[in-house]
Amino acid sequence: MSDYITTYSGTHFFPTEPDMKDFHIRDVAHALSFICRGNGHVKQFFSVGQHCINCSLEAEARGYSERVVLACLLHDASEAYMSDVPRPFKKYLKDYKKLEDRLLSLVYEKYLGSDITEAEARLVKQIDNDILAYDLFYLLDEGCKEDLPE
Repeated sequence: MSDYITTYSGTHFFPTEPDMKDFHIRDVAHALSFICRGNGHVKQFFSVGQHCINCSLEAEARGYSERVVLACLLHDASEAYMSDVPRPFKKYLKDYKKLEDRLLSLVYEKYLGSDITEAEARLVKQIDNDILAYDLFYLLDEGCKEDLPE
């Protein structure tokens, strides 16, 4: 059994031992366009890729820096290699979270030149939460922002 996944571009990617040279934006975009938000529990297909685009458009509309706009576009890039795990469950997967953070740091380093700062991370998280509230309302007829999963 191999410890790698074969990506859309044919790259052998080792999720537990990632190498920055093996991240390809084409792989990320392709994979995220096929992963459905909400673990598939939505009224119609809505991809993680579209969610990322919406987050980056929101960051741009708020006048945030180009780095934050791009960070919003890339904030779920690790899911192209690890899949999407719903928030309520993810908090119980400590090793998953560590691997996800490591992958995301490498993605930011490759495409932004460095990992994002704590201040940038807070802006990205706020937009992600705001767009999640929108997604829950329009894709699931769910309540309001106060009811967001942590």
